[in-house]
Amino acid sequence: MTKIQFFQSYHVGSEIKLTEQHQLQLVSCFEKPGENPDGILSGRAAVSTIQLKDIGPAIVKNYTRGGVIRNFNRNTYLKFSRYRCQSEYELLLFLDRLGVSVPQPIAFAYRGRFFYHAWLVTEEIQNVCTLAEFSKQNPDETRTVMQDLARQLDILVENHIHHVDLHPGNVLVDNEKNLFIIDFDKARTTPQNRHKLQKKYIRRWRRAVLKYKLPAVLNNIFNNRK
Repeated sequence: MTKIQFFQSYHVGSEIKLTEQHQLQLVSCFEKPGENPDGILSGRAAVSTIQLKDIGPAIVKNYTRGGVIRNFNRNTYLKFSRYRCQSEYELLLFLDRLGVSVPQPIAFAYRGRFFYHAWLVTEEIQNVCTLAEFSKQNPDETRTVMQDLARQLDILVENHIHHVDLHPGNVLVDNEKNLFIIDFDKARTTPQNRHKLQKKYIRRWRRAVLKYKLPAVLNNIFNNRK
């Protein structure tokens, strides 16, 4: 069960029992600017790395805005229903139970009530690159990785989960050719049927492949699609 604790003006939630030392480490990380990842389709989120005692290496994502609004408001959100960090944290827990390969969620945090800043803490996956980068370096092995991606996308579709910004930069591949899907902060459930949801995934994915001139092997994200 997720427990939310109040610590130094931050609300920190987790299913893991976080000690005062953990919370001190996290708050220290929250108060430092994160770094934007480099690489193709690496995203806009500012992230930091941290070594949590008795837990291990972790990634701290600071939620930041995109588009034109980013020029005026970089990382403050207005609360309409749930905090974005809490929604993504709980979705990652659910996806892990379904068998989708996602980074293990550790905690989420927010500061403020109606106008708030937010953070998500997940395990750090060692020795990874994005699928976009992997496909350029290992075109033959990419076919095998794509089969695993198709299997995991089938799980998302069967459970009516729409990752609205899924592209090859939001899929990580480690040294063992294991893949992990990331950045579910805009994901949502949808009543749409399987066919319509598949089409949405394919349209967004192929737009990125075409725009960034990625290898054609990336186009086939569902086993039954050409």
